Amino acid sequence: MPFIPHTAGDVRRMLDTIGAESLDTLFDEIPQALRCKPLTGVPDGLSEMDVTRMMRERSEQDAGALCFLGAGAYEHHIPAAVWDLASRGEFLTAYTPYQAEASQGTLQVIYEFQSMMAHLTAMDASNASVYDGASGLAEAVLMAIRANKRSKSRRILMPRTVSPMYRAAARAIVEGQDIELVEFDYDHAQGRVDVASLGAFDGEDFAALVIPQPNFFGVLEDVNALTDWAQAQGMLVIAVVNPMALALFTPPGEWGASGVDIVVGEAQPFGIPLSSGGPYCGFMCCKMAHIRQMPGRIIGRTVDLDGKPGYALTLQAREQHIRRAKATSNICTNQGLAMTAATIYLSLLGAEGLERVALASHDNILTLTDDLPIGATKAFESPVFHEQVIRLSKPAEQVLAAMAAQGVLAGVDLSVEYPELGSAIVVCTTETKNAADLARYHAALSAALASE
Repeated sequence: MPFIPHTAGDVRRMLDTIGAESLDTLFDEIPQALRCKPLTGVPDGLSEMDVTRMMRERSEQDAGALCFLGAGAYEHHIPAAVWDLASRGEFLTAYTPYQAEASQGTLQVIYEFQSMMAHLTAMDASNASVYDGASGLAEAVLMAIRANKRSKSRRILMPRTVSPMYRAAARAIVEGQDIELVEFDYDHAQGRVDVASLGAFDGEDFAALVIPQPNFFGVLEDVNALTDWAQAQGMLVIAVVNPMALALFTPPGEWGASGVDIVVGEAQPFGIPLSSGGPYCGFMCCKMAHIRQMPGRIIGRTVDLDGKPGYALTLQAREQHIRRAKATSNICTNQGLAMTAATIYLSLLGAEGLERVALASHDNILTLTDDLPIGATKAFESPVFHEQVIRLSKPAEQVLAAMAAQGVLAGVDLSVEYPELGSAIVVCTTETKNAADLARYHAALSAALASE
């Protein structure tokens, strides 16, 4: 039952005081057609015991399978210390650090997260995180529209190599604000954007170009050429990156001649378990020139009157709490607990540890896909990070089901979002996979392709 503190008598006395006959009369200006109807499709509530059993049974469905899924959420090893520390009461129960003098620990963790993400992306500033990578892309689109004063359009160039889930989330959030996401195709032979094809958009007015790295197929885009082309056209550049890949590859702040303007992505690879899809933690970084258009808040480090270090909310749009119509965002929040885990993970591994994880993940995908069984081939020969698209001689749905029956979650079916690829899946490896795991994948794939 919900907590409702007012009795029927309390409600009656309040209505009599303001001269209203009933609660309905308080909302009589709302047309009947817009009022909420009874929730007839909602089932009856379950007891605590039944809910506990149901959730336990569902969680057990995730156990025991060998996971080669990727597509935006990755199974990396998480050192035991990460969640042992993140689960301490001062982190687990902390939320919004409005009272700085009582929130120094939380503020310092956020400051460290911002510092690490800004360093990893080679950008000037980072905010205190957002919901997830997909909503982070939507926030970046809104930010680019506000920040690009030279553009008179409300259009964003979006390649189809950006995750379909990110594109769908961004569209759902921004289309109500009359912003158009103009999608364009990729080179079907290479699995990445053909820079020469962008000539079709020369001279057109777009607020920004979105560049994924790696893209949804795991392929590395020609980020330098794409960045320079966009900025020559007067566009801002939004990078959508897998942060683990930045341990090996050029950071977005150094792409092209002058670097990108905004960077977003998902921090889930940094110490956050798959958890059947969340909660996760998006990150957002930008150039200093755009910092006042960045949603959310930024924590800064200073010193007090005694010269001791202290932390405070340095930049936060007050309108997000009071004048919502003038806010940079009404949906962004700081995913405090997940952000804390990511900060601890990064602190434990450091630059060398991240590089080793990234290299092991990359080596595993090369080993897995360099000697595929009959009936499976690599769709693209372009360089990749730790994901690869495989074409199959049988329907992808059928092969994935057969391999799942053998305890192997073999990849993500691309046939719905990318029908031009035919029967294809995107497969991912991380440092968690050993030689026996790769051999088991090959055996399961061979059996699935050979079955009638």
